[in-house]
Amino acid sequence: MNNLFTSDVPQIVSSDRILYTASSFARSSLLHLQEIGSLTALQPHESSRSNLNSYLFFTVVSGSGILTYEGTEHELKEHSCVFIDCNKPYTHATSTDLWTLKWTHFNGSTMASIYEKYKERGGRAVFVPQDEILESLMDVHRALMEIAQSIDYMRDMLINQELSRLLTLIMSESWHPEDQEAVDQGAGLKKQTIVTVKQYLDQNYNERISLDDLSARFFIDKFYLGKSFKEQFGSTINSYLMNLRITRAKQLLRFTNKTVEEIGYEVGIGAPAYFSRMFKEIEGVSPKVYREQW
Repeated sequence: MNNLFTSDVPQIVSSDRILYTASSFARSSLLHLQEIGSLTALQPHESSRSNLNSYLFFTVVSGSGILTYEGTEHELKEHSCVFIDCNKPYTHATSTDLWTLKWTHFNGSTMASIYEKYKERGGRAVFVPQDEILESLMDVHRALMEIAQSIDYMRDMLINQELSRLLTLIMSESWHPEDQEAVDQGAGLKKQTIVTVKQYLDQNYNERISLDDLSARFFIDKFYLGKSFKEQFGSTINSYLMNLRITRAKQLLRFTNKTVEEIGYEVGIGAPAYFSRMFKEIEGVSPKVYREQW
């Protein structure tokens, strides 16, 4: 494993960057760093890339510019953040208000699905985070720079940890209900209404609940409800309900003497055969084996 430090590209930008080579273990199993750095433009310029097996996150520290990505041109200003899949063509260019950027190229075996989930939730290629999120994003960049230059034998694990924190922060900025098309709701469904639906499920998971029931109870078009719930919480309503029921079943299996049959009915899943099948599908073992293991 090695890294290479370069600086001061003449005339166009002044930059500091680390080219990082992760271990084979990190490349196959962890979120791993590829490049990280910062740059200050010395004159207006444009940079284009495509077919790069990487994901790019950068923040405009100062100045302004333009990003072109997936056929859309985005204005970038101070504190704008960019999160894109570099397999797709992109171009970014500073304006005459020359910018300073802090950037990170990274990847991982789960990144394609994570990025897809980000987009499903309404995540944008460009966003301006809240101040406290921006500060945390800058903290992650500083930490990654320090770790990448260290000789710590744990640095791939530490990088994975910081990249996970980066993605958590990015995902926290992904909910944009104003981007979602309203379906029979006039101005659309407010985020708080979906939270109320979730609270209802949390309290009544052991009852028979259908999308039609929820639609009637909360006066929401059922198709829009299902779509909005998944966008906000990353799960279908049925999957969320089943996870609640299985979690409660695990508590009862471990901390009571109730039979498997009793537990299946109590948590709202039903007959023993169906309960056992659903439990094993999620936990990988039958309820009986789970109880014996714990």
